[in-house]
Amino acid sequence: MVREVEVAVIGAGSAGLTAFFVVKKTTKDCVLINGGEVGTTCARVGCMPSKVGIHVADSMHHPKTFGRYGIEGGKALSIDQEEALEYIRDMRDDFVDGVLAGTIDEFSDEEFIEGYAQFVDVNTLQVGEQTIKAKKIVIATGSSPVLPEAWKAFGDKVITTDQLFELEVLPESMAVIGLGVIGLELGQMLSRLGVNVTGVDQLDVVAHLADPVVAKVAEETFAREFPLWLGQPATVEAEGDQLKVTSGEQSVLVDCVFATMGRTQNLSNLGLDKIGVDLDEYGMPSIHPETMQIGDLPIFMAGDVIGDRPLLHEANDEGRIAGFNATNEITRFKRKTPLMITFTDPNIVIAGKAFDEVDADEVVIGEMRMAPIGRARILGSNRGVIRVYAEKATGKLVGMTMMGVRGEHIAHLMAWAIQQEMTVADILKMPFYHPVIEEGLQAALNQAYAQLPEQEKLVSMTRL
Repeated sequence: MVREVEVAVIGAGSAGLTAFFVVKKTTKDCVLINGGEVGTTCARVGCMPSKVGIHVADSMHHPKTFGRYGIEGGKALSIDQEEALEYIRDMRDDFVDGVLAGTIDEFSDEEFIEGYAQFVDVNTLQVGEQTIKAKKIVIATGSSPVLPEAWKAFGDKVITTDQLFELEVLPESMAVIGLGVIGLELGQMLSRLGVNVTGVDQLDVVAHLADPVVAKVAEETFAREFPLWLGQPATVEAEGDQLKVTSGEQSVLVDCVFATMGRTQNLSNLGLDKIGVDLDEYGMPSIHPETMQIGDLPIFMAGDVIGDRPLLHEANDEGRIAGFNATNEITRFKRKTPLMITFTDPNIVIAGKAFDEVDADEVVIGEMRMAPIGRARILGSNRGVIRVYAEKATGKLVGMTMMGVRGEHIAHLMAWAIQQEMTVADILKMPFYHPVIEEGLQAALNQAYAQLPEQEKLVSMTRL
């Protein structure tokens, strides 16, 4: 059976659903194709269940500090792991149901096709027995956890995020291999839920931090909760009923390995190489980041399948761009200021340019440690540091890296200021209350301001 449509969208994740709804505003002659699980990666195995688990774990951990306040106990609470994990799954299922209720559950059989798509040519897809001819195609097939082939032989003793939230009981010991955002967040979560965690990463830093000051503070902080083995790759071998994990000269026996070594783009089975699309060494086509178009082909990409900005708000934006350009004249869209939040305790955040994206000779850096900040001390969480980067020539804020309590909110303020092209002086003219975490940001900005050339300095109060 051959079916002709205006637009075909492959993938019903966040980017694909967004693209499909944008397309439907222009034409009803479109189809959404999806192979595998529905409900979005974020809701099923990513952002949402992880944040539920982190909240449960933090609630377990914080009573350890109660003794200093005169609250009786001062010890961690006991936990029923089965009940806690069931709660996380129940919340996860609610989030997934919420996604499906307003999307796939409402789609007709004409709109939604279950099955894996393969390209026949740049305008034709094969989905099982159906052939779909589309004037434009959007690829939003997402990504999957990286798992070394050799480790698959260990069966369920090696898991990824696809399996973590299906566990009914947590193992006594676990090696978390890969301490990027996901590994660090969930490694801390597992540790606080009572698992004996060892964190391993072949990089010398956690959370891919480029700022050396923040990276050092982060390593020191998280090493207080569980061992961190950095700078050497990990090997895994069976030893009795356990797994032996080795990194450099260090080894540990664990009940389970949690592989959080990144994600790989779901592209290999689409057959792009067979229809003449130029692919790089990683199997990726060249995509214009402001149009989401592959070269001059009638094909667009959006979301985690690109791998450049694997975040939900970026996936939604890319879906909007791809959907618009699939039904209109090709238009370039300005991308939003980069924003990254790691939901550890304390948070790690980056807004605007990261440290390795600025020229050290062209910026000034303002820094403030969290230790003396009154509000952080009151909250009992004053480990961390704020670092802001501003252009010498203009005084414009261009980036920030921070590890500190309530950093998720500071990151938004800074991303908004950067996107508005505000100078350090512009921000310092804004009110800063007392006592709040933002006072630390104010201090870092003041330090950056003091380093600016005299001609770039403006009074930080508005003259009347």
